[in-house]
Amino acid sequence: MTARDKDRSPARARELDEPGQAGNDAAERMARAGLTRVLEPGDPRSGQWLRRLGPVALFQRLRGEGPSLPGATAGRMAGLRSRARDARPELDLAAARRAGARFVCPGDSEWPAQLDDLGDARPLGLWVRGTPSLRFWALRSVALVGARACTDYGAHAAGLFGAGLAEQGWVVVSGGAYGIDGAAHRAALGAGGATVAVLACGVDSPYPRGHTQLIARIAEQGLVVSELPPGDHPTPSRFVRRNRVIAALTRGTVVVEAAHRSGALSTARAPPCVWGVPSWESQAR
Repeated sequence: MTARDKDRSPARARELDEPGQAGNDAAERMARAGLTRVLEPGDPRSGQWLRRLGPVALFQRLRGEGPSLPGATAGRMAGLRSRARDARPELDLAAARRAGARFVCPGDSEWPAQLDDLGDARPLGLWVRGTPSLRFWALRSVALVGARACTDYGAHAAGLFGAGLAEQGWVVVSGGAYGIDGAAHRAALGAGGATVAVLACGVDSPYPRGHTQLIARIAEQGLVVSELPPGDHPTPSRFVRRNRVIAALTRGTVVVEAAHRSGALSTARAPPCVWGVPSWESQAR
């Protein structure tokens, strides 16, 4: 085992939280599930609170009347406490089971340890729909991302990449969106390969609605993953923050086609990445 592997071990994942707390005990799992209903994904400030207090103590403080959290304004604390009091993690876990999903926490055997590299922006946990092991699939995975309003050439290139990677035994990871994402997922499925959709909404509430059947097919043959609890809806910021999970989860990122100010480019900012064809070049061809 290399030093890097040791840093990504389940024991190391537990060390990132409050010392002495088990990474997968029932109380922590319930608290983490509840916090996914309260805290926005990828917020470093929330990650600092989690690291200092641990998930159980943080959830309890937000549901009680204790002191404010460091750096939180009165308005933010009021909003967090309101959401925490409304959170019902036991109902979310039951809803996930009904949808064929599970909640995977840091320290679980299925947790992809490379997500720990995100530090305070690490997910609280991941809601996972589908039967394969997320950790195992992530070991040999590539992200294919790009513009929603892609060109025909871009969609064709995404299909070639998706099918080629799938045929070589790589797992194709994307965001389930229109355009490049959908072309990559369909190509991987069509080649009889493996694919993972990382959503910015609950795994039981596919978005976009036009991809409901595609995402259902991915859940049957692959995996659908999200930081958001069942029934939760996407927001613009959640799409952007979702991209860090796609990048951290995979061995590399291919930006197939994107405008210079495309949100897809944020996925490639976490190396390693492989650049595809920018939209202006594909249109010129």
